[in-house]
Amino acid sequence: MNRYPVRLYANPDPAPGRWLWLVKWLLLIPHFVVLAVLWIVLVVLTLVAYVAVLITGRYPTGIYDFNVGVLRWSWRVGYYGYQALGTDRYPPFALADVPDYPAGLDADPPRPLPRWRPLVAWLLAFPHVLIVAALTGGWRVYDDGDTVVYVSGGLVAVTVLIVGVALLFTGRHPPGLYALLVGVARWVTRTIAYIVLLTGAYPPFRLDQGAREPDHIPPAPDDADHRTAALM
Repeated sequence: MNRYPVRLYANPDPAPGRWLWLVKWLLLIPHFVVLAVLWIVLVVLTLVAYVAVLITGRYPTGIYDFNVGVLRWSWRVGYYGYQALGTDRYPPFALADVPDYPAGLDADPPRPLPRWRPLVAWLLAFPHVLIVAALTGGWRVYDDGDTVVYVSGGLVAVTVLIVGVALLFTGRHPPGLYALLVGVARWVTRTIAYIVLLTGAYPPFRLDQGAREPDHIPPAPDDADHRTAALM
């Protein structure tokens, strides 16, 4: 069985609230503040990890665990909030896995990486960055003057709004749209994980929708790099 090394999972609430999504932005402010700091630390530590991989070919375990924890925390917040609206259970303030929370992130242990990978990871990931930007970004609207008006019109923003309206009137997640939002979040997470060097497996160009990862994913081309590095 081949699985992508960094995996998202989710379990939607069977009876979500109709109106709570309207105020989740306010409830999540403490998480936003903490995550802003954590992501700054992640960037700094990733640069340290880049240097470590260049010199040793190995990702420092402590940095790896921290960076995985930041991605895990971010996904729980996004799942509760405006990345999926998948649960009304408030996310915990924790880097560690919380098995009974409806959303989580699993990651395989770090493996040896080619020493040259930090030099090109960001460049190799650029096609995925463009796709992720198209899926999650907003529209830019210009008026007749010099003022620029930004209108959030990315796929995620529009879809979350539709899901929110559906919850308000029906109390249910539209299954297809929910699966789409989780799939987009999965693509975003895989792209970040590759750039941050949590894995050397190149992300597939595929929107894997739904609450669970597919059981079988073809081996990434970089698996050969892992085997070669392991022998060095």
